[in-house]
Amino acid sequence: MTLFHLAFPVDDLDKARQFYSGLLGCNEGRSAPRWVDFDFHGHQISAHLRPDELSEISTNEVDGDKVPVRHFGLILPWDAWERLAAELESAGQDFVIAPRVRFQGEPGEQGTFFIRDPAGNVLEFKTFRAPGQVFER
Repeated sequence: MTLFHLAFPVDDLDKARQFYSGLLGCNEGRSAPRWVDFDFHGHQISAHLRPDELSEISTNEVDGDKVPVRHFGLILPWDAWERLAAELESAGQDFVIAPRVRFQGEPGEQGTFFIRDPAGNVLEFKTFRAPGQVFER
């Protein structure tokens, strides 16, 4: 099995813990005074205390949305994606791009939404109508 690891800057580790562990349900792994690891659905992500590395995130147009260029996230099964979107809406989470279906009726039809963590890092959660079409053109 291949897993990914992603490290990203934050400006407050306590807020990062509240967001990733509290809101998203990620278990916390190892930590030190300037970083903390989280289990992001089986993948390791590391929040590093580096407020000087946070910057404005530019966007590109994708199917009518201004999609933040720098982002990371997960591809979930359709029912899990719908559940997470509903849970985040119920929790009052602000969306950068609200849950929607993109490329309807085309190869790669997908549900997507984007949120920001407290440091401004953008996460995308998506799903595919036909999971085998993740890389379909």
